[in-house]
Amino acid sequence: MKNSLGREGLLRPYEGAFVNKRHVEYSDNKEKGRVPEFSENIDDVLDALELRDGITVSFHHHLRNGDQVLNLVMGKLQERGLKGITVAASSFFPCHAPLVPMFEDGTVTRLHASYMSGPVARAVSEGKVKEICTITTHGGRPRAILEGELVIDVAFIAAPAVDFHGNLTGSEGPAACGVLGYAHADAQKGRKVVAITDTVKESVNRPEISGHLIDYVVKVKTIGDPKGIVSGTTKITKDPVGLKIARDAAKVIACSGLLKDGFSFQTGAGGTSLAVALEVKKIMKEKNIIGSFACGGTTDYLVDMLKEGYFEKLYDVQAFNLDAVESVKVNERHVKISANTYANLHNDHNIVDQLDVVILGASEIDVDFNVNVTTGSDGYILGGSGGHADTAAGAKLAIIVSTLVNSRISCLVERVTTVTTPGETIDMLVTERGIAVHPRHKELIRTLKKETSLKIMDIKELKAVADHLTGVPKRKERTGEIVALSEYRDGTILDVIRKVEN
Repeated sequence: MKNSLGREGLLRPYEGAFVNKRHVEYSDNKEKGRVPEFSENIDDVLDALELRDGITVSFHHHLRNGDQVLNLVMGKLQERGLKGITVAASSFFPCHAPLVPMFEDGTVTRLHASYMSGPVARAVSEGKVKEICTITTHGGRPRAILEGELVIDVAFIAAPAVDFHGNLTGSEGPAACGVLGYAHADAQKGRKVVAITDTVKESVNRPEISGHLIDYVVKVKTIGDPKGIVSGTTKITKDPVGLKIARDAAKVIACSGLLKDGFSFQTGAGGTSLAVALEVKKIMKEKNIIGSFACGGTTDYLVDMLKEGYFEKLYDVQAFNLDAVESVKVNERHVKISANTYANLHNDHNIVDQLDVVILGASEIDVDFNVNVTTGSDGYILGGSGGHADTAAGAKLAIIVSTLVNSRISCLVERVTTVTTPGETIDMLVTERGIAVHPRHKELIRTLKKETSLKIMDIKELKAVADHLTGVPKRKERTGEIVALSEYRDGTILDVIRKVEN
């Protein structure tokens, strides 16, 4: 069965960005005031859990490439001879390479995540995981958990610090990661919930997960290395091409009518995206604009804008560097939020639906404005949506910033390899050689052409420029077995990912 994008949608085809939007009330249904059992022996706790083959276990990724909890727990489950496990981690990083042998011996047969990279992603791409895996969005994951689509038998939460009542915080301890936003839904709905920590205190700073949701607390030597949080690009680009793209994107935002008091904004941690934030800050300073909030994965650039008064609040679902970890510990205007609050489309008060502008990247974008940040053109999984599709749908203006041509490869193609974010939710592509605005924005196109010297082009005209520079690459149709699904935030299927044939 094909979906509305002409892609294979299997049993739950994507129908449109807002077709399935509805209001849902959530509760945790767990007894208030209860206190978890404390232990320093993880094997004793695993014995008490009555584990069995075929269970689903979950983890969160706030320690990113410094996480040690997932490997610790899964190693123990492998030693016990368990088979057919589904691992529902919010994301997988290179540090999770020890999972790969577990695919081969049948310990783990399925993955569910919002993002995956490194050896785990490569193994999925090569068909080493027995069952079809799911790559969803940061908002789609809590929606699925809270609505019972993704049932978690045991949630393992890496908790930097825990108090004597079992309350969890990401803001204290040697492995402080700032926020535990992606673990909230797991704690609410996990049949059993185990907090794994290296720090137990009488009281903790700004706890965000209540002890009544936790069944067991296990103290271990270390839960991970917080330096691993800083993985990927978290500094402003110095490349002149990237800086030009950033300046042009900021000019577009200024002309959109959205950059005024009360402005709300999110940008990613990529070098060009951060440069856009700096350019927007310059305009806000010049025009004395005070924004309502910034949000998303938090870097020191957004922290500085909060400190300097450019935004009234900073909503934080995960920290991208240690400055953000420190800020959320001490600044009350730096607000910890859950992934449900951040991006669940069935939560009427979600933050992404209140965004004016979001700046996003792309590995590919096609002439229908569909974006791919899940796979490379070679078909290998290189990431996943994260909050990409959520923020694009929620923001009034979703801007893709990308170099048009890099190493003789164009980001602009006829048809993306994998749809991560549907084109109906993308508003424009800003490149160094021109800007393509979605044709539905007729008034904005007129304004930009009249009030700026920016090169505004039809997206097919911009593609012709790229084709002239690089030639038209021969598209290789993928016919291998389906190894993963690209799932939209409402649970429908945007696309399938096929096995890479070597």
